[in-house]
Amino acid sequence: MGNRVKGRVKKKSIKAASHSGMGSKRKLSRMGKRQKKNHSGLDATFIGRSACLKRLQITLKDFRRLCILKGIYPREPRGRTPSNKKGQVYYHIKDLSSLAHEPLLAKFREFRAFMKKVRRAAGRNEKDEAARKESYAPTYTLHHLVRERYPRFMDALSDLDDALALIYLFAAMPSTGRVSSKIIKKAQALAAQWGAYCSTTSSITKSFVSIKGVYMEASIQNCKVRWVIPHAFTQNIPKDVDFRVMATFFEFYETLTGFVLFKLYNDLGVRYPLPVTSSDASDCSSILTANLHVLGKILSSAQGAATTAVMEAIEEQKSSDDQEAKEKDAANVIAAKSKKLNKSVNEALGMIQGDDSDKDSEGEDDDEDGDVDISAPLKDALESLSQEHKIGVGAEKSMTLGEDATKRRNLFAGMTFFLSREVPKGYLEVVCLAYGGKVGWEGNDSPISIKDPHITHHIIDRPKLPSSYDDLPKSREYVQPQWLLDCANFHFILPSSRYAIGEQLPAHLSPWVDDEEEGYKPAYAEEVECLKNGVPYEPDITSDKEEEVPALPADEKSTNESESEDEEANEIAREKQAIDKKKKEEEEAKKMAKSMMSKKASRLYGRMQHGIEKKKEKSENLSRKRKELDAAKTKAANEEPVEKKTAPKKVNIKAPEMNQRKEIENVRGKTPDGKTIQKAKVERLKNERRAIEKKYESNENKGSKKRRKTKK
Repeated sequence: MGNRVKGRVKKKSIKAASHSGMGSKRKLSRMGKRQKKNHSGLDATFIGRSACLKRLQITLKDFRRLCILKGIYPREPRGRTPSNKKGQVYYHIKDLSSLAHEPLLAKFREFRAFMKKVRRAAGRNEKDEAARKESYAPTYTLHHLVRERYPRFMDALSDLDDALALIYLFAAMPSTGRVSSKIIKKAQALAAQWGAYCSTTSSITKSFVSIKGVYMEASIQNCKVRWVIPHAFTQNIPKDVDFRVMATFFEFYETLTGFVLFKLYNDLGVRYPLPVTSSDASDCSSILTANLHVLGKILSSAQGAATTAVMEAIEEQKSSDDQEAKEKDAANVIAAKSKKLNKSVNEALGMIQGDDSDKDSEGEDDDEDGDVDISAPLKDALESLSQEHKIGVGAEKSMTLGEDATKRRNLFAGMTFFLSREVPKGYLEVVCLAYGGKVGWEGNDSPISIKDPHITHHIIDRPKLPSSYDDLPKSREYVQPQWLLDCANFHFILPSSRYAIGEQLPAHLSPWVDDEEEGYKPAYAEEVECLKNGVPYEPDITSDKEEEVPALPADEKSTNESESEDEEANEIAREKQAIDKKKKEEEEAKKMAKSMMSKKASRLYGRMQHGIEKKKEKSENLSRKRKELDAAKTKAANEEPVEKKTAPKKVNIKAPEMNQRKEIENVRGKTPDGKTIQKAKVERLKNERRAIEKKYESNENKGSKKRRKTKK
């Protein structure tokens, strides 16, 4: 036992922790509460995918579908992730709780149990029983998810870009085993309904043809909606794409687009979905044309019903007015006869009664004059409306279009377009109708014949006109499809000579590029701007004209010229000094401001200036290349007529390589310095490389220390 007293607690070792002998309350006050597992840190806010599947008790396939429909995506944990959990997929714990209370989760479980019964019946070779149970499959809708994710209509409209892109993609796909025909038909119907609405309301604002497809933009209720239409080529479906995920996205986007179209068509006063029957679809070459036909028919019938009701009301009001006028005329005749009889009986009494009756008649006339027909303006308006309908005003007049939409509708007003068979009809038809034109095409269901004399523009995409077009009317113009899109983007009818058949087309400029922000304006954009302003386009020649000076004697002329030259030189020197002084002051102010900045702000400012300089350098490079090309083209154009007039050159047999080189230089053209374009390009690239090397050498902050030491 040693020296320890009996009954006392054995003392702890000196190496034991200081809090080992403390009580629980003292430990809590000093060390804090010990956290339990999964109650703090990364495990408390984020959860892995395998743990989600265990908690929800569903398969990975159903979990993916549920996350896509619910709009829940993996998240990256904030802070430092443990080394053993790097690369793991995490979901937020709140997202998991929302998934646990989702009604679709129960439907997925019901469907899973139902499929077990069907497989059991199919395994027992009970085909009739399996077919009978198939009709009892559980169904579900996604309406509550659309209302939950998009509480306002503008939220759904602003998120329609991805939905339309996927819908148009499925509409262009072939019907194979991986993509069902039911999905493709539904996508084609939705795309046709959207295109019919945009063309009817003149909502298309921008369009651009690229390698990936045709980019379109529509302005609906001051909201920009942009989507991509794939080219009408044979689509090769890749094998490494999981179409089950895409089909799940389409399932939600189908419901979302249906909600949006229902609201938009309801604003037009049209019931959605459109009653497009199989006969309408068979009569038309495309579903879009069928939807356009049905929508126009509904709007025109609604306009006709309104005008007939108005005409009936006007006729009823006119008949009632005529009847009242007849009754008043009969009463006046009876009163006049009674007056004459009373006068013949007693002259004095008749005079008194005559005065009273005159007063009464004057009062009646005053009352009649006092009754103002307040419905006259309404009648005039209704009559004008009925007259417009009789004349043949279309259904579009019944819609209230905005100011911008009205301008777009008037661009192609009075024009009739005919699309050749090699031209893509889908998006061109939408653009033509959205900007107020009429469209026809090669087909039995075309509303316009190919020989119609009212056709103003024939859209054709061939190197030359076929001989069969010689019999067509000469009043039309033959243009390439790019003319339509460029006119719509610039909101201006461009000259068709640049887009004639066989001509080299001008640059197809993107309407989403801001030239002022980029710092460079393409040549064709400048040309179109000059056309809009009615100014002739002169890229290199300045339009400043010299003022005419009266003729002077030789001595006075020489003295005046010398004085004017001295004054001009002094004025130029003063302006240069003022500009240099201003630049110096600005640089000093910038340096002072930069010295007052913090380290973080100065770095940010340096990155901003670097980006601005890069953009400026890019624009200067583009403008320089453009000047070189313009100079080469003008020189080649000036040399062509000289070569035609002169006699053919003698070929030197001894030096065939030299003659061949000269001929190539004459064909390619030269720069104003007398150098070939290829040589000028090589020299320019060398000069740029030398300038970069000089800048690199002069800059002390850049480059490695080893390189600077070797140079020293």
